[in-house]
Amino acid sequence: MKLGLMAGVMAVALAGQQSTQQTAQQQAIPDAPSSAPTSIFDGVAPGKGAVPEAPKPASGNQIPQAAKPAAPQDDPGPEPDLPASGEAPAYVIRQRVNFVEVPFTVKDNKGQLVYGLTWRDVRVYENGVRQQPRFFTVDPFPLSIALVIDQSLPFNVMSKVNDSLTAMPGAFTPQDEVAVFTYNNGPKKQTDFTGSQSARLPAILERSKSKGREVTLYDNTGPLSQTTTINGRQFDPNTAPVRNQNSMTLTIPKEQHTLNDAIFAAAQELATRPKGRRRVIYVISDGKEYGSHAKFAEVRRYLQANQISVWGTLVGDSAAWGLGWVDKFHLPFMMQDNILPKYTNTTGGTLYSEWRQRAIEDSFAEIGRTMRAQYTVGYYSSQPFIDGKYRTIDVRVLRPNLNIQAKEGYIPSAHDAVSTPRTR
Repeated sequence: MKLGLMAGVMAVALAGQQSTQQTAQQQAIPDAPSSAPTSIFDGVAPGKGAVPEAPKPASGNQIPQAAKPAAPQDDPGPEPDLPASGEAPAYVIRQRVNFVEVPFTVKDNKGQLVYGLTWRDVRVYENGVRQQPRFFTVDPFPLSIALVIDQSLPFNVMSKVNDSLTAMPGAFTPQDEVAVFTYNNGPKKQTDFTGSQSARLPAILERSKSKGREVTLYDNTGPLSQTTTINGRQFDPNTAPVRNQNSMTLTIPKEQHTLNDAIFAAAQELATRPKGRRRVIYVISDGKEYGSHAKFAEVRRYLQANQISVWGTLVGDSAAWGLGWVDKFHLPFMMQDNILPKYTNTTGGTLYSEWRQRAIEDSFAEIGRTMRAQYTVGYYSSQPFIDGKYRTIDVRVLRPNLNIQAKEGYIPSAHDAVSTPRTR
């Protein structure tokens, strides 16, 4: 009986030991995979990096606080301009300003070019305020020339111009380029910019020659004008041009001289030329203007905004002595007999009046020499950057008895804007 009781006790103890071992084995088995990310890219937001984990609470009674986001790295930008050691404190502001170049010609009372001037002899005023020169040179610039030839000239004047065109390429240098425009009832581009010494330019000039305009005379007083008139008046109302009227009515065709349109077309072509070249429109005409779509004020504003100067050789009746003074008076609704001086005076060009063919040829060479003898002064405008308002320019030379030819003003353009430091 005792043996049976001991056997029962040992069986109970052995069962408890097995139960303890099974419990230990169950605790040693690893838990199931958690919801933690298994990839190195999990939890990474595009453009933000890894999302920081929230801190674990210290005890079960404390509520965890949200983690503060990491402070972004501030971009300090470029290093500021700081004064050197021992210098007074200063700061530099970089601003957009308008750099203005003003070419000008200086002649004496005899019309001869004046050489040898320095920047100390020159004063520049913009809107009446003196400007500080930042650039001064006597070196010639390469020229971009838009040649405008008037084909509405009378046939005798047109013949002189045609014969003188062969001397045109000799007025330019190999660094220059020339485009050719003609106009009669409207402008026409004969060629785009080409080398002034190329074989193409003489061929284009030969193609640009014209017969000119025939002068039509109307005589309503002669015996062959009409057989039903006496002293210029209709005596038979049945044959009158306008029935029941005794006076004669003649329809005279209006002349077309589209000079404004031709200069505007040449200016649009010149506006595309790169910086570093002098933009010039060279006109050979009698200066008459009638029938253009573009107005003088519009063309002038475009020239002033694109730094274009107008030069010219005046031919025909307009070149006769004394007619220049008469051309200053213009009657409304009438053709303007000579508008070229307005263009040249406004843009700083020079105008030569020539009657003979040899003088026309000489004017080509004289204008080319004058262009290369110009002085150039540059300054940073003290006016606001770009306001679209016209600004007057006055160039003076501190020497007596000299004539200065420069543009009267300009309109600021974004093409001439540069970035410059200003120290305070």
